[in-house]
Amino acid sequence: MTDASAVSAADLFDPPAVRVQRRTASSIVAAVVSLAALGGIASMPLWATQGQIRDVVELCCYIAVAQMWNLLAGYAGIVSVGQQAFVGVAAYALFIMAQLWGLNPFVAVVLAMIAPVLLAIPTYGLLHRLDGPYFAIGTWVIAEVMRLATSVFGYVNAGAGMSLRVMASYSATERAVGVSILCALMLLVTVGGSYWLLRSRYGLALIALRDNPVAAASQGVAVGRLRFLIWVAAAAGTGLAGAIYFMAQLRITPPSAYDPNWANIAIFIVMVGGLGSLEGVIIGALIYFFADRWFGEYGATYLVVLGLLTLFMALFARGGIWGLICRRVDAPWFPTRRILVEDKR
Repeated sequence: MTDASAVSAADLFDPPAVRVQRRTASSIVAAVVSLAALGGIASMPLWATQGQIRDVVELCCYIAVAQMWNLLAGYAGIVSVGQQAFVGVAAYALFIMAQLWGLNPFVAVVLAMIAPVLLAIPTYGLLHRLDGPYFAIGTWVIAEVMRLATSVFGYVNAGAGMSLRVMASYSATERAVGVSILCALMLLVTVGGSYWLLRSRYGLALIALRDNPVAAASQGVAVGRLRFLIWVAAAAGTGLAGAIYFMAQLRITPPSAYDPNWANIAIFIVMVGGLGSLEGVIIGALIYFFADRWFGEYGATYLVVLGLLTLFMALFARGGIWGLICRRVDAPWFPTRRILVEDKR
């Protein structure tokens, strides 16, 4: 036996100790920045004006809705263009519980998540047999049905909408504190919860489902059940964002609650930022937020440019801006990969 074969045999019987590593230097920095950002959002009443708080609330809601759509399309393989249905039903649930039933509005925001969950369960039962564009069109139809039904429902003042007059019993500071804390919790639940999910064994199943549903099912992944659970979870997260957004607005109407732009914004953010990545959602949300502030006055021209940018990314850079960054630098903010490294201890 040669020396090389002897070494190989020794390596086989005495393999080096290895460990799984997911934490990186960039992820540690990102964790510190994320915690600081959450603390800054929760403490906005101490340093920000009412206008700045309103802007940050809007940005946070965009991030939450986009991340829920990213979870659907980027991992579960579900393309929905009707997420506004969950935004609207949760927002109206908040107004009903707070304004008509007299519940504490800040508690009602959390309870309002029950409404989109109750809507998501039967709608998935209706739509899960559809695939691709047929499923997407079905979600849009459900959102339109909810808008039309709300527009003729006298209990919520039909098409005239509702005002959250109960908030007048709280001072401006109390309202700002409540909304700021709710925003921080919303990001913790939607973005932080998604990160926790993707790092768990269910995250491995989701990644397998995203790459090849047939192969995932052959390896024991319950594809149908996993898609259903992600659909319901995304509905709850989207609804939470809708309830917080319209609480800050203090006014709701069917056209605003079930506005298709909610789905359009989520699609733009995810496609431009990077489908299937948490980092891409944050990048895309920042791009949309500042573009809307700087160029929104150009109206139709501005919307056409956003649409063309989305199309360009879908055709030539499917990984979005974050995918382009990853080609140059391997520094994930929220790493989910499992890397085996030799344990030298």
